[in-house]
Amino acid sequence: MAGVNIGSIAIDSVNPKKLRDFYAGVTGWEPATFWGSPALAFGGKLVVVFIPCDFDYIPPVWPEEPGQQQKQMHFDFEVDDVPSAVQDAIALGATKPESQYGGEQWVTLLDPEGRPFCLCAK
Repeated sequence: MAGVNIGSIAIDSVNPKKLRDFYAGVTGWEPATFWGSPALAFGGKLVVVFIPCDFDYIPPVWPEEPGQQQKQMHFDFEVDDVPSAVQDAIALGATKPESQYGGEQWVTLLDPEGRPFCLCAK
C-alpha cells in the first residue's frame, strides 16, 4: 500500500511514566506526552507511547518456554559500544538474563517490567 507510515508504537505498561523514563535513559529520545500518555519522540518521525494497563500484565519468559507467556515484540537498539551500553542500561534498571545468544554482536536485557530488548553492535 502506498503512503503507509508508522504513526506510533503503543506499549502496554504497569507504570507508563517509569517505563518511558527508563527508555528515555536508554535511548536519549525526548520524553513527551501523546494521546494523554507518557511517550518518547525520536527524530520527529517516530513516537513510542506507554499506555496504562487495565489488566494484570504478565511479563514474557526469557528465553521462551512452551506454555509460558511469550514476548510479542522487542526493540533492537544499535549502539557504538555494546559492553558499555549494557552497563549503562543496567544502571538505569535493566536486568541481564543468564541466557544470551548474540555473542559479540548483541546482548539481550530485560526492561523494568520484564520485556526483552537487545543492544546490538552497529
